Amino acid sequence: MSSSDWEGVRLHVVTGKGGTGKTTVAAALAMALATDGKRVLLVEVEGRQGISGVFDVPRLGDDEVQVATGPGGGEVMGLSVDPKAALLEYLQMFYKLGMAGGMLERFGVIDFATTVAPGLRDVLLIGKVYEAVRRRPHRRGTRSDQLYDAVVLDAPPTGRVGQFLGVNSAMSGLAKMGPVKNQADAITAMLQSSQTAVHVVALLEEMPVQETVEAVAELRSLSLPLGAVVINQEVAPPVSDHTLELLAADDFDDEPLSADLTALGLRVGPRMVRGLTQTGLDLTQRLALQERERHTLQDLDLPTYHLPLVPGGMDAGGLLELTAALTEQVAPV
Repeated sequence: MSSSDWEGVRLHVVTGKGGTGKTTVAAALAMALATDGKRVLLVEVEGRQGISGVFDVPRLGDDEVQVATGPGGGEVMGLSVDPKAALLEYLQMFYKLGMAGGMLERFGVIDFATTVAPGLRDVLLIGKVYEAVRRRPHRRGTRSDQLYDAVVLDAPPTGRVGQFLGVNSAMSGLAKMGPVKNQADAITAMLQSSQTAVHVVALLEEMPVQETVEAVAELRSLSLPLGAVVINQEVAPPVSDHTLELLAADDFDDEPLSADLTALGLRVGPRMVRGLTQTGLDLTQRLALQERERHTLQDLDLPTYHLPLVPGGMDAGGLLELTAALTEQVAPV
């Protein structure tokens, strides 16, 4: 895959069914983009502190702080957007409420607004991302340490991402004019432009693949620019194709296996041979399932990235392995 796939993209939105590892993929993507001195902002909007967990850093807040160093000396900054803080900032920005904003929070008005108006909540959350994406050196009040080559958004899962990104439709019944409507329109314009790419994380299993297919259809109906499908936790065959064929055969003979193990000096019994044989059969079934689901994803006609299964859970070494896998497949712009 060439760098032209991401040419002009400043916002990478990462979504996926819960449990597919979308936060980890978003972190690896941010690392892959933060190459050779580039600066990337990684943003979360669900309050789960997933970014701090992946990078093993203190809880994130409203300040943009460095969470990692990318390959070649780049920087990955982290931000966790809180809707209450975003609304207070918004009120100050457009209505100059000053201390009155604090009074509203004290009386529970902010909590009320962000709870009963989910459309407004989403506008505020994406608004912070929008503000980071549109920063330019010539913009008044923009500091050099706040400029980014790209922004990666760890978005809500596929079941809610269409509603979340379709912010203009969500706000249509709430605001017909004024700064809220203008903000929603500007955000929608950015999300539907070539500056944005929405990536969907999937596992090669039936439910994640089905949700991926449905999410892609919904995102296309909203005119949101799709980036790629990221296949996560892909199992690579540890044995040759010939061995897999032998295991899958109805007349599989385990006598040669027993003989080979005995020749290696191992104490071999029927229980060991049956266990090894069953493990091999399970592997062939898993690989066959992967192949079927891979064909379904190929039918979406989107670029596809492949990330390996990292045994033993995710740690710093595992994240670097995923970063390297993405970097090999994509030359980030």
